[in-house]
Amino acid sequence: MKKAMKVILLKNVPNLGQEGDVKEVALGYVRNFLIPRGLAEEATPEKIKAAEEKKAKKVQTAELDLAKAQELASKFNGQVIEVSARASEEGRLYAALPLAKIVAALKAKGLEVSKDSIKSSHIKEIGEHLVKIELEHNLEATITLIINPEVK
Repeated sequence: MKKAMKVILLKNVPNLGQEGDVKEVALGYVRNFLIPRGLAEEATPEKIKAAEEKKAKKVQTAELDLAKAQELASKFNGQVIEVSARASEEGRLYAALPLAKIVAALKAKGLEVSKDSIKSSHIKEIGEHLVKIELEHNLEATITLIINPEVK
């Protein structure tokens, strides 16, 4: 009697494998857990070939995404952005510089980024500051932010 079965995982399964993996699994586990929950399907030669093609396409797409993210990071790196804000005579800002102001300054230079991507502590002084921008694929870019006092 058959005690194991080859399956293709349709979703990531902890302690078993990732989506698209072909695994040999105990028959009871397949029948009672994986298939009823839609986590796997029986592996036939046609389905295995389709899964491999899908995985290869996924890898290719991920590589293209990484290349785009690296290109974007290179566009951000070294950028100098100038903004103005209200400040006291001593050079302290009355309020922390809003991230929306940084986003708007970057957008004016043709660089799109969300507020969530900008990683900086509360900037409360005029002058030059380095600001990190987190991009996809765990890439980071650094821009120079120059804050000038607002002229009344």
